[in-house]
Amino acid sequence: MFVAPDPGLVRFRTALRAVAGIALAVALAELAGLSLTASITGGLAALLALFTVMDSTVPAQRLTTLLLPVAGFPVLALATLLHDLTPLRDAVFLAVVLCGVYARRWGPRGHALGIFAFMNFFATQFLHAVPSQLPELYAAVGIALAAAGTVRFVLWPLERRIPPAAAPAPLPGTGLARVTTRQAIQATAACAVALGIGQVLSEDRWYWAVGTTWWIFVNTVSRGETLVRGFRRVLGTVIGVAVGMVVAIPLHGAPAPTAVLVALCVFGIFYTAAVSYSWMMLAVTVMAGLLYGLLGVLDPALLVLRVEETAVGAVAAALAVVLILPVTTHAVNDAWIQRALNGVRAATSASLRRLSGDPDADPAPHAAELELLLGRVRLSLAPLVHPLSPFPGRKARARRVLALLDECADEVRGLTAVAADPAASHDARLAAACWRVEAAVERLTTPGEGPGTGWTAPTSHGATAAHGQAALGHVSGLEKLLAALDEPLRTPPGSLLVRS
Repeated sequence: MFVAPDPGLVRFRTALRAVAGIALAVALAELAGLSLTASITGGLAALLALFTVMDSTVPAQRLTTLLLPVAGFPVLALATLLHDLTPLRDAVFLAVVLCGVYARRWGPRGHALGIFAFMNFFATQFLHAVPSQLPELYAAVGIALAAAGTVRFVLWPLERRIPPAAAPAPLPGTGLARVTTRQAIQATAACAVALGIGQVLSEDRWYWAVGTTWWIFVNTVSRGETLVRGFRRVLGTVIGVAVGMVVAIPLHGAPAPTAVLVALCVFGIFYTAAVSYSWMMLAVTVMAGLLYGLLGVLDPALLVLRVEETAVGAVAAALAVVLILPVTTHAVNDAWIQRALNGVRAATSASLRRLSGDPDADPAPHAAELELLLGRVRLSLAPLVHPLSPFPGRKARARRVLALLDECADEVRGLTAVAADPAASHDARLAAACWRVEAAVERLTTPGEGPGTGWTAPTSHGATAAHGQAALGHVSGLEKLLAALDEPLRTPPGSLLVRS
C-alpha cells in the first residue's frame, strides 16, 4: 500500500470519488427520512456500484449501473420474504451463489451483476431486514445508485480523461473445461459447507462465513490463487478485528466520529484493493465493526465471532478448490504468461507497421492490454512468490519471470512512445529486429522449442541505439529480455514454473 506506484494518482482520486459518492447516497437517504437500515443498504449499494462496475467503456459502465437493480431487486425481495423460512432461504442463497459466479462468463457486466445480486441477499442477513422494510430498501438502493452514477459520470468523470482499459478475455473452454463453470460449482459447494458450519457457530451471524467464501472466489482462477487469497483474507480480518477493538468499541456508535471513520475505511478499501487484499480486508473489517456500533450490537465477542466465521469460510473455500474440479496453478500460469508474451509480440508488430508508415496501425491498445495481462500474470504467480511458499527454487524463478516481463513492458512502452512520434524513422534493421522478437515469442510459447532446437541468442544493437535509433534500441532490449526468459520458463521436469 505504501510503495505501490499510483501513476496520475488514479487510485487516490478513485478512492476520494468513492467516498463522495457513498456519502451523497447516505445523506440523501437520511434526508428522505429513511431508516438507518435503509441508509446502510443504500451506502452498500453505492459502494458496490462504484467498486464492481468495471466495463471497458463509459457507456457500457452506465448501462451496467442501470442494470444493477434488475439483478438486485428480485434478490432483495426474496431475501426479506424468506428471512424466517430457514431451509428455503438457505437453498435460495446457494442458488444465488451459483448463478452469481456462473455469470462471470459474460465478462465485467456479468461479474458486477453477480456480485450485486449476492450482496443484496447478504445485506438483508447482515441487517436482519424484514418484508415490511422492502419499499424503503428499494428506495434507498435507487437513491444510492442515482447518487453514485451522478458522482461517477457527471460530477467527477475520471474515465473521460483516463479511458478504462478493456479487461483481458477470460481463459477459453467449454463445459466443465470453462473456468467460470468450475468456479460456480466450487463456490456453491464451499458456500454450502460454510453455511452449515457457520450456522452451528451462530444462528444470527452465519452469513459471515458464506460472505468470506464468496469473496475469496472473486478475481481468482486457480487453486493457488484461491488459497493465497483465503490466507490474506483471514490475515486482514484478524488485524482488522484488533483495530476494531481499539477504535470501534470505545465509540459506542457515536454518529459523527463513526461517520468520519467509515469514510476513511471506504477510502482505504478503494485505495488498497488493487495492491493489497489484506489491507483492503482490514478496512472492510473495521468498517463492519463501526456499522455494528451504529446498530448498537457491537461487543468484543461479536468481533471474535467474525474471525471464527471468516476462518470457516476460508477453510471451506480451500477444501473446494482442492477437492472439486481443481484448476491447477501451473496451467493458469502457462496460459497467462503465454498471453502476455503474445501481447509483447502484438505491440511490437503494431509499432513496426506504424513506423513503416501505416497510419491505421496503433500499438497503444496492445501496450495497454499488456499491462492488464501482466496484472493477471502477477495474480496467477502470487502463490509461488508468497513469503510462505515452500518451494524456494520455483519462487526464485517466478520472481525472475515477473521482473523480466516488467522490463519487457517498459521496453514496449518506450517503443510505443517512439512509434507515436510522426518524425520517427524506420529502416530495414528495425524490421529484422521486430521479426526476431516475434520468432523469440514463438519459440517461448511453442512446446519443444528452446535451447538445443535451433535457438540462437540475439545479438546486441546497443551501439546503434546509442546513435539515436530509439526504436531499434527498444526492440533490441526486448530481444535480450526474451532470451533471458528462456531459462526460468523452461526448467527440468518436476520443477517447472510453466509447463508446455
